[in-house]
Amino acid sequence: MTKTYEIRKPIWCAGCGHFGVQGAIQYALQAAGIELHETLVLAGIGCSGTVQNNIGAYGYHAMHGRVLPTAIGVSLANPDLTVIAAGGDGDGYAIGGGHLMHALKRNANLLYVVMNNGVYGLTKGQDSPTAKTPLAAPEEDPLDAMMLGLSIRSTTFLARAITTRSDQLNELMLMGLQHSREGKGMAFIEVLSPCVTYDDTYSQWMNKVYDLDADPDYRNDDRGKAFFDLNRLIEQSLIPIGLIYHGEHASLQSAMLSDVTPFHSLEDQHAGHFNQHMEEVLSAYAV
Repeated sequence: MTKTYEIRKPIWCAGCGHFGVQGAIQYALQAAGIELHETLVLAGIGCSGTVQNNIGAYGYHAMHGRVLPTAIGVSLANPDLTVIAAGGDGDGYAIGGGHLMHALKRNANLLYVVMNNGVYGLTKGQDSPTAKTPLAAPEEDPLDAMMLGLSIRSTTFLARAITTRSDQLNELMLMGLQHSREGKGMAFIEVLSPCVTYDDTYSQWMNKVYDLDADPDYRNDDRGKAFFDLNRLIEQSLIPIGLIYHGEHASLQSAMLSDVTPFHSLEDQHAGHFNQHMEEVLSAYAV
């Protein structure tokens, strides 16, 4: 018999932004009417990687940097499942950077949430790829994941929020969850989630965020203009937040799966081709 896993209390420091991210995920699931037993939360390594222990849905703790390929596999194997991948900026942008690029390109039906605090909190505060002035190479510019997402033409939902603006965070999380559940592809949400222990950026980020949702001239449906506007704001040392881009592109599921050819049929088809090939090889060498 299996034992039901009991929801754990978060292990995060008091004041950690991750509490707001967890609350937003829980809010989105409830507001969308999605049952926990119909949901799988996959998490990476680091402080953020414990979020799947706290929600009460099915959970999977992925290897370091490997949460996205695992989540894509799950979303293909069971298209009816609500798939949420979560992790930190180190897990997603450093060791997992290659997987992020290909996940954005493939546009699978899932929600990916990155908690960005600029540090490796679990391993005592080393710089992450989003650190503004990395100690090892202070001349480097930090990675901007939204600019990366805009540069890949098959992305369909890009957003950034900050935990101090909970209403906007909750709304973006709900929109992203609905986007993926409606089969429109991958929703990628980066959340500025300060680490109060090793890099307390609350006051710094709160004074630098620029809310695109409140800008009447911003077009979140125009990829080229969005790229131009984000670059202009970044050059002014501002941090764009809000719905960065919302467009349309075929999802990975729509390209691979259908009612006529579900995933298990693809497996059977490949197995059939292999068996036929082996029979031809064996018959050719039969004495």
